[in-house]
Amino acid sequence: MPTSPAPTTRRSLRGRPAATSHAEIEQAAFQLFVTRGFEATTLDDIGEAIGVGRRTITRYYPSKNDIPWGQFDRTLDGFREILRATPTELQLHEAVHRGVLAFNDFPTDASPSHRDRMRLILTTPALQAHSVLRYASWREVIAEYVAERTGTRPDDLLPQTVGQVSLALALTAYQAWLADESASLPQLLDATMAHLRSYLAG
Repeated sequence: MPTSPAPTTRRSLRGRPAATSHAEIEQAAFQLFVTRGFEATTLDDIGEAIGVGRRTITRYYPSKNDIPWGQFDRTLDGFREILRATPTELQLHEAVHRGVLAFNDFPTDASPSHRDRMRLILTTPALQAHSVLRYASWREVIAEYVAERTGTRPDDLLPQTVGQVSLALALTAYQAWLADESASLPQLLDATMAHLRSYLAG
């Protein structure tokens, strides 16, 4: 995930100076998600845990459902940059393959951990509808890149198919990773994304 912005100083509910950042909100939220469950945790609960009001939380995250995704829009901007920086001499399937692996290269010491974040996103029913919108945005980044490489439009059949297939392959790797604590996410993604060759090699 991108580096969190510098904390901003404000007054806590108890009147003392405090600092709030995306990272602080996420850490407090995930602790509550573990102890109380996602659905039982409210924005007010999260605010109380770090000494701020609900309104302060919503300046960073419009809804509770946005918190597990972190600063997703910024990560998508990074994804676009990764794909655009891919050598043009690479075949399209290899370029997308490498791009997805690079996008999913997360620090092992992240807090909350990437495994905890993805487990919540992929296994919480209350997040499924919200996740559909996020997945669509992710697929669109790939569709835009494929369209640029092939001289087509992002909403044409080929770019849309590559986006859909890439998401399915990535989610397959994530599901296997969450099912096996000893599994390597990069290795699983490398193995699943290799199947993209069947659709694009030529």
